[in-house]
Amino acid sequence: MHRDEIINQIEQEQLNTKVAEFHVGDTIRVSTKIIEGEKERIQVFQGTVIARKGKGLSETFSLHRVSYGEGMERVFYLHSPRITQVEIVKKGDVRRAKLYYLRGKTGKAAKIHEKIGGKKAKRDEQDPFESRTKEISIEVEDVAIELEAKVNGEAGEQRATEASEAK
Repeated sequence: MHRDEIINQIEQEQLNTKVAEFHVGDTIRVSTKIIEGEKERIQVFQGTVIARKGKGLSETFSLHRVSYGEGMERVFYLHSPRITQVEIVKKGDVRRAKLYYLRGKTGKAAKIHEKIGGKKAKRDEQDPFESRTKEISIEVEDVAIELEAKVNGEAGEQRATEASEAK
């Protein structure tokens, strides 16, 4: 085994497989584990992803946020064991790979448009219009049977009663 193969194998074992899929421009909330002496606590940092760099175990992403009028940036390792949770707050619609121009901007100038639409999310619940459509189709069938009964006379009435009993 060559040295590169050994390094790649070790990297694959260390990769965090539970990483949320996010892109540059998204607003995310990152929860990190902070160890102070013997105490351990979770610190949350929310900001806009302005860059993603690297690949594999050394992949990083930079978050930017403005707090009390001051711009703050923080760089996180994507596969760090100290990151406990990455939550996507808002999807951003940008056309750049790096958003370093946000560093000097404040207010509306620093606003990123929110992505609307895209791929449809899978739904677990039933479509609300589906049940109403079924009700309407049943009503239409009933009206059609009644009309047929009027046209055909008694033979149609027999079929109408048989059809309603079958339901």
